[in-house]
Amino acid sequence: MRMILAVVALCSAIASVARAAEPSPELIAYGKALVEAGDCASCHTADPAKPFAGGKRIDTPFGGIYAPNLTPDRDTGIGAWTDADFTRAVRTGVAPDGSNYYPAFPYPYFTKVTKDDTLAIRAYLGTLAPVASRNKPPELRWPFGYRGLMRIWNAMYFKPALFEPDQSQSAAWNRGGYLVTGLGHCGACHTPKNYFGADKTAQALSGNEVGGWYAPRLDGAARTGLKSWSAEDITEYLQSGRNAKSHAGGLMAEVVVNSTAKMSDADVRAIAVYLKSLPASRRETIVTPPDDAEMKAGQAVYAKLCIACHEADGSGAPRIYPPLPGNALLQSVNPSSSLRIILDGAHTVTTPRAPNTGEMPGYAKQLSDEEIAAVTNYIRNSWGNAAPLVTAAQVAKARKE
Repeated sequence: MRMILAVVALCSAIASVARAAEPSPELIAYGKALVEAGDCASCHTADPAKPFAGGKRIDTPFGGIYAPNLTPDRDTGIGAWTDADFTRAVRTGVAPDGSNYYPAFPYPYFTKVTKDDTLAIRAYLGTLAPVASRNKPPELRWPFGYRGLMRIWNAMYFKPALFEPDQSQSAAWNRGGYLVTGLGHCGACHTPKNYFGADKTAQALSGNEVGGWYAPRLDGAARTGLKSWSAEDITEYLQSGRNAKSHAGGLMAEVVVNSTAKMSDADVRAIAVYLKSLPASRRETIVTPPDDAEMKAGQAVYAKLCIACHEADGSGAPRIYPPLPGNALLQSVNPSSSLRIILDGAHTVTTPRAPNTGEMPGYAKQLSDEEIAAVTNYIRNSWGNAAPLVTAAQVAKARKE
């Protein structure tokens, strides 16, 4: 009888420990918020019916990489991982088998995330429905497919370090810095890269081409950065996908829908506070304006196709048709985003805070390379704007992309 009671007591103790080890609803909810802040769904979901099951191709200058399965499937996902496995993968880019991840997985940013937050993320991912979806191997050009090279890359460019709060700054500034430089990995798109795909840290958040679009400057540059935006402008843009100055498009539209529109008001405001504090990390480009013939050719196209929505003075209808004067993205040194919109058109992203839709047609079939170059130059250099000349050759290249 004593043996039976002992066994019962032991089983009860084991069950109690198991229950204690289960994450609380509060921890799971916090982990979900962190997953949204990190925009994990945008990369790790190829099929909306199978969230976080991976398989989405991520194109890089070195070839394609497929995002892995983050569901708790034990064979093809992370269900068999330990907490230590998950923490090491997220914060140092090393898989449970000891192999190195490529920095398309933004561990150089996630290294700033605390261990507690990392485990909260794992707690939430553990509640997802397991999906059997085997990870696809990368399709990288030689010699980048050799993972061993990542040890050299890490030695040169990866510096594991938690985010260090600045005691001279406010709690909101520090929270914003933690999100922007860490979990939000904003620099993955908005910071220029060197030949080996590493950040040019001296030019942090000063703009970068990615996926055929240009991720604009997030620093305090007067013409092409966020100096003319208030913290309220940034907050509204991140929460709704638009404000009185601009609309989110391309890859940024995904970020808004899957991430920033779902974040708490306090976190989005903190991001805005941090970004508004950043000085310009490099000088604005000196611009030589287009000649009169080019401007007249562009004005003719604008008068025919653009004026109905954007008005003769470019003022448009804020939050419906973006205004063109003073538009920072439009004046960027790299015209990729402007060309993508003119060639392919644009659809206003819809969010709970801004559900009304808007649309601009694409003109790839209607206009020649020369005409698109001319109208792009016109809107980039009218109403006080100033931006480098766009050529027909650049338009032709953008068409192919």
